[in-house]
Amino acid sequence: MSGHSKWSSIKHKKAKKDAQKGQIFSKLARKLTIEARAGADLQTNPGLRLTVEMAQEAGMPKSNIERAIQRGTGDLPGVSYEEFTCEGYGPGGAALLIEGVTDNKKRAISQIRHILSQHGGHLGEVGCVNWLFDRKGTMILDKSKVDEDKIIDLAVEAGAEDIKDEDDILEIVFAPEQFAQIKENIKKAGYPPELLELTMVPQTTVPLEEKEALQMLRLMDALEESEDVQRVYANFDITDEIMEKVG
Repeated sequence: MSGHSKWSSIKHKKAKKDAQKGQIFSKLARKLTIEARAGADLQTNPGLRLTVEMAQEAGMPKSNIERAIQRGTGDLPGVSYEEFTCEGYGPGGAALLIEGVTDNKKRAISQIRHILSQHGGHLGEVGCVNWLFDRKGTMILDKSKVDEDKIIDLAVEAGAEDIKDEDDILEIVFAPEQFAQIKENIKKAGYPPELLELTMVPQTTVPLEEKEALQMLRLMDALEESEDVQRVYANFDITDEIMEKVG
């Protein structure tokens, strides 16, 4: 599972299924409310625009999206949310960067600390792992659904920083400011990505053995099931062979 890209793709597909349970809608609503504080105009608020696109892709009803935005702008009453970030380590010493939105920061961090301790991890000091990650845009495409040569040409033309060919997927990595251009180029070509997001990409990865890999995957699931957690970034690396065993 080199570069963490396969895990991202797996979680993206799982998110579509989870949408039926409504859990992902709750998380997206919180994020929409937070982003809308900077204004409801999608043209001048790129953070809100991206979150709206994520909500639409997940199948979130338009009325839910609008209500969440109105709570953020103050047009509707609602719970007061705040964003937070936790840093720590998982099994094998893999770095973890956890982003969340909550109405009770103390409770949220306490819960995250408990989850980590249950799965061989622990919280660290502020800044302990943040420096290991860079904010990047990433796009993952299913190679069976695209013309690889054309995708690579389009990505290079739009200023992609890296293109990774990994088994059945292509991962395109680009600077955040290239997000709109990359998206437009691929959209015009008619190739729907499996995943398109702004994320934190690790500078280096930590290889995990089978036991550690199983612990880490369980930890990632537990963290992402927390209502207060929005995103979890990690720098672990799991080989395809081990992934087949524990996946």
